[in-house]
Amino acid sequence: MNEFLTIFATAGGVILLYMTLVWLVSVRLKNAGIVDIFWGMGFVLANAVYFALADGYAPRQLLVTILVTLWGLRLSVYIFRRNWGKPEDYRYQNFRAKAGPGYWWRSYYSVFLLQGFLLWIISVPLLAAQLSTRAGLGIWAYLGAVVWAIGLFFEAVGDWQLARFKANPANKGQLFDGGLWRYTRHPNYFGDAMCWWGYYLIAVGAGGFWTIFSPALMTTLLMRVSGVTLLEQSLRETKPGYREYVARTNAFFPWFPRRQ
Repeated sequence: MNEFLTIFATAGGVILLYMTLVWLVSVRLKNAGIVDIFWGMGFVLANAVYFALADGYAPRQLLVTILVTLWGLRLSVYIFRRNWGKPEDYRYQNFRAKAGPGYWWRSYYSVFLLQGFLLWIISVPLLAAQLSTRAGLGIWAYLGAVVWAIGLFFEAVGDWQLARFKANPANKGQLFDGGLWRYTRHPNYFGDAMCWWGYYLIAVGAGGFWTIFSPALMTTLLMRVSGVTLLEQSLRETKPGYREYVARTNAFFPWFPRRQ
C-alpha cells in the first residue's frame, strides 16, 4: 500500500505540473479549450510514471502501456486537428463571458486543476495493473483488451466518419446519422467509456477490482456531465432534424434505430 500511495502521489505531482504548464499556454493563447487536446496525453503521462516506478508483471505493464498510449495519442491528435485554426470552444467562451476579466486566473482551478484532478483519480486502474506482480495475464486481461478494442473502434471510426461528413461543404449545418451514428448518437463517447472498462478489466486480473469507481466515473462524465448531456443541450435547438434523430436513436448504447 505504501508503494501504491507513493507512486500515486508522484503521478499527482507530475499531473499538477503538466496542467499548470498547459494553463500558462492557454493564458498566452487566450484559449482555455486547448485543455481538451491535452486530456488524452495526460493519461499517457500518468501511465508513463506508473510504468517507470512500478515493479509489476512486465507483460501486463507493456499491455497497459501500449493500449493507453494508442488511445491517448489518437484522441489528442484528433482533437488537435479538429480544433486547429478555430476559435475557442463555445463552452469555454461561455465560461469566459460569465467570469469576466478574472477568467484567466479562475480557469486555472475551475478548468485545468479540475480536469487534472479527474485525470489523476480516473487513472487509478492503470496503476493497479502496473503495480501488481501477479504472474500471467489471464482471462481478465484478454477480455479487457477485447473490450478496449471494441471501444477504440467505436471512438476512432465514429470520429472519422463524422469528420469526413463535415469535410464536405455540401453537408454544412446538416445532421449526420450514418455509419455508427445510425446506432448511437454518440459512438465516440460510448467507445471512450468502453476503453476505460477495458482498462478496468485488466486491473481486475491484477487484483484491482476495487478501482471500479474509475470507469464508473468516466462513464458518468461522458453520459451526464461533459459529454452527451452538455452537447445535446444545443443540438436539440440548432441542428435540423435532431429531435427526430433523438426519437429513433439511442443516446449512448448502440442499438438498431426505432421505427417512427
